[in-house]
Amino acid sequence: MPRAAENLSTTQMNFRLLLGCLLWLGVFVASAYGQHAQSPSVAEQSPKQPPTSTLSATPVSSSPQLAATASPSFSNNTSVQKPEQGIAADLSKIESNVRPAVLWVTAFDQKGNLLRTESGFFISADGRFVTTARAIEGAVNAVAKTGDGGIYNVLGALAVSKQSDLAVLQADVKRVAFVELNKNSGAPPGTNVAVVGSGLAGTDGSVREMPIAAQSSDRLEIAGATVASAAGSPIVNEAGEVVGIVTISGDKTTARSSAAVQSLLSRVAADTQARWPATGNPTPKPTPKPRLVYAPAPAFPPGMSQPGVSGTGRFRLSFDSNGNVINVQVVRSTGNAYFDQAATKTLRQWRSAPSHGWDVTVPVTFQTR
Repeated sequence: MPRAAENLSTTQMNFRLLLGCLLWLGVFVASAYGQHAQSPSVAEQSPKQPPTSTLSATPVSSSPQLAATASPSFSNNTSVQKPEQGIAADLSKIESNVRPAVLWVTAFDQKGNLLRTESGFFISADGRFVTTARAIEGAVNAVAKTGDGGIYNVLGALAVSKQSDLAVLQADVKRVAFVELNKNSGAPPGTNVAVVGSGLAGTDGSVREMPIAAQSSDRLEIAGATVASAAGSPIVNEAGEVVGIVTISGDKTTARSSAAVQSLLSRVAADTQARWPATGNPTPKPTPKPRLVYAPAPAFPPGMSQPGVSGTGRFRLSFDSNGNVINVQVVRSTGNAYFDQAATKTLRQWRSAPSHGWDVTVPVTFQTR
C-alpha cells in the first residue's frame, strides 16, 4: 500500500475514535444535567406527598370504620338502654332470683276446713314471711308451700295489722331462700317494677312488669290489672329488692310499700312467740286425710286393644290445695309409650277433696281379657 493511502486510513480511524469519545461525553453531561434539573420538582412535591404518606393513609382511612363499629356496640349496651326500656330485659333474671322465696299460704279453720289460699314471700332464712292479714283471718292452722315442692307448717303470726292488711308469720323451717326489703322505699310514680307470683299458680304466677301510678308514705298504686292469686305477691325493683306487697288485686292493684312492712316488723320483739290471732294459740285439729273424689280409669289408646298386648306402670300425682292435679310423673313406665301417654292424660283429670296439697303414687295396668 502507498504511504499516502496508509496515512489517510490512520487519520480516519483517529477521527472516528475522537467522535465516539465526544458522543459518550455528551451522554454523560446530559444525564448529569437531567438529574440536577429534576431535583427542584421533587422538593416542591415533598410537602404535598411526603415519603410517609402511605403509612399515614392507613389510619386515616380506617378511622371511620373503627368509629362505625364502635358506635353500635355502645348503643346496644344494656346499662345504657335500661332507663328507656324499664326492667323488661332483666325479667327472667329477676324471676329466677325472687321466685324461690315466693310461697302459697293455705289457711284452715278449727274444723280443718280450707279458708283461703294467698301468696306471700319469705323475708328471712329462718322462715319469717309476709302475706296479707286477710289471708289468715279466722285461721288456726296454715301451711306454706313453695314452687320447688317444699311444704312447711306455719306456727302462727308474729305481727298483724288489719289497717295495713299485712301479717308477718313464722314457718317451721330450718333454712329457706328469702328476699331483701328495699330500705329506701324508692319507687316514685312512673317507675317500672315487677310483680312475682307463686310458681304454684301456673301462668297466673308469671312475673309481670308494671309501672307505679301513685305513691304515698305506705301505699302504692300499680297501673294495671292483676289476677286474684297475686294478693300477697312481692313487688320488686330491678335489683330484686321488695318495694311493696300486693294487697288488693283485680282491675285496680293496690299495694303496701316496704316501709309499711318495715313498720310492722319493728313491732316484733326478739322474744315474740308466733300465735294464731283467732283463738290465741290453740292446738289445731289435724287436717282431714286427703281423699279422691274423681278417679276414672285410663282407657286403651285407639288401635292398641289387641289380644296379648299389656303393660303395667306406676305414676305419681301431685294435688294442689283445691284438689286439682298439678303434675303427673312416670315412676315406672308401662313399657309402651302409647300406654304412658294415655295414662298421663287420664290421671290429669283426677280430683281430690281440698287439703294441704298432697302426692300419691298409683299403679296403672293395661290388659286385654
